[in-house]
Amino acid sequence: MAPADFVHHERVRFGDLDAMRHLNNVVFLRYFESARIAFIRELVPEHDPAGPEREGVGFIFAECHIVYRSPVYFDEEIAVHCSIGEVRRSAFQICFAMRVQGRLAAEGHGWLVGYDYAEQRSARLPEALRERLEAAAPSGAE
Repeated sequence: MAPADFVHHERVRFGDLDAMRHLNNVVFLRYFESARIAFIRELVPEHDPAGPEREGVGFIFAECHIVYRSPVYFDEEIAVHCSIGEVRRSAFQICFAMRVQGRLAAEGHGWLVGYDYAEQRSARLPEALRERLEAAAPSGAE
């Protein structure tokens, strides 16, 4: 079982900077993507986000909300904290906070939706997956 707060680390590369010499806003989303995938792989080891064939019910990334709190600079290490938020019948939320030496750089959440790849439409999350997600969610999350 994954911990309630999973941490993934990224180091800011020169190519991740924008014209103002701080971390480009798009790269924050890439870092969240890398952390989110690592977190899901720990929580649901059988999930293969890059599998060659898609069959059955899995999930897709449907929405992301991010609030930028402070700039991040070249060669700083970002700790991306991920946790399960709300769990619904057909979707679940992953919350994140990006910190640089304790300073909050960004925070937000993303929604993943159950998806039937054969039918090409949204679907309920499998019960076993929902139970795993609910067990990983902090107390008080639904």
